[in-house]
Amino acid sequence: MRLQVKGRNVEVSEQIRTYAEEKLAKLDRLVNDPTRVELELAVEKNPSISANHIAEATVWTKGPVLRARESSSDMKASIDQLVDKLERQVKRYREKRRPRRRGRPDEEVAAETLPSTESFPAIVKTKQFPVKPMTPDEAVLQLELIGHDFFVFRNAESLEVNVVYRRRDGNHGLIEPQ
Repeated sequence: MRLQVKGRNVEVSEQIRTYAEEKLAKLDRLVNDPTRVELELAVEKNPSISANHIAEATVWTKGPVLRARESSSDMKASIDQLVDKLERQVKRYREKRRPRRRGRPDEEVAAETLPSTESFPAIVKTKQFPVKPMTPDEAVLQLELIGHDFFVFRNAESLEVNVVYRRRDGNHGLIEPQ
């Protein structure tokens, strides 16, 4: 496994690098052939953000590309949370690829194919709201007024449903259907 550790707004010490290597070695045992792992460590300079130590990882395998991002007030804790999240992704991927056996009673097969509440997030709330025609600029204004990360609206020009969202860099993005 080739590990590349980068730092953004932080100098990556040898101690943190070896700690990350030890923790990510667990993935080497779980994944048959991770070809490359890219770990980016960052520290947010904003004092109002308490979880300012961020760890992001991308793992390239012959199968899927695994990505995870975690943040906390300590870099080692962020790395620990990140590795836990990647391990859950690997296990979920393995369960999906596991072949199902034939000739077993239907009840056993049905019990195994149902997703457990631990591995899949559940929909806990549903909202309904009117989708009014407006321009993307008006939608950004509505987004700022309600204080959410995204806003769904009907574009007044194309009459298609669009989404505006707040990006990490503070700007806004627009999602339009094709």
